[in-house]
Amino acid sequence: MGSLEEVRKIWASADAVCFDVDSTLLIDEALDELAKFCGVGKEVQEWTMRAMGGGVSFREALEARLDIVKPSCQNVEDFIRQHPPQFSPHVQELISKLHARKREVYLVSGGFRSIIEPSAKALNIPATNVFANRLKFYFNGDYAGFDETQPTSSSGGKSIVARIIKKEHGHKMLVVVGDGATDMEAVPPANAFIGYGGNVVRESVKEKAAWFVTDFRDLIQALDS
Repeated sequence: MGSLEEVRKIWASADAVCFDVDSTLLIDEALDELAKFCGVGKEVQEWTMRAMGGGVSFREALEARLDIVKPSCQNVEDFIRQHPPQFSPHVQELISKLHARKREVYLVSGGFRSIIEPSAKALNIPATNVFANRLKFYFNGDYAGFDETQPTSSSGGKSIVARIIKKEHGHKMLVVVGDGATDMEAVPPANAFIGYGGNVVRESVKEKAAWFVTDFRDLIQALDS
């Protein structure tokens, strides 16, 4: 994973940054919040905890949770309208600084594109820079599953996305910022990982990350120094 000094050096010179979304860019876990909105919050949160503990594959946990929620197209539209993005403190300032320095910013998430896109728009991140899962619906709007061809729907998906981003855009130095083990696993092909614990601290990430922050101002200061 490199030393703290190496990771800080890569951060200062990176030409691209991938942010995780749930509990990193945003304060909460969108699927948990959508489940609460649909009245099945407790059941889904139990599955989320199991998935975070690493006892089941990401896809298995995703499928199980969605089978509990079964969100309709209308459910999702109502949820988005009633739940504007709750950004983590100082992340908007950080992304503005990255953009000002001509760094390319990507959002890479095991969450859902339709729920993430309003956040991307608010941060001036183009939709083409969002890599996330896609919900599927029947013609009447009922839940019909999710797109299993998206790399983010499987364990190891974030490393696949990092490889795609580097190859298609020619980035030399790519940094991944996130709270979970799936973010950490993107190195390599990503060049460095920065652990974030401002909303929730995953002990395994805190222990293994060479650079672990709980305040995005640390990353802002490192850009300015």
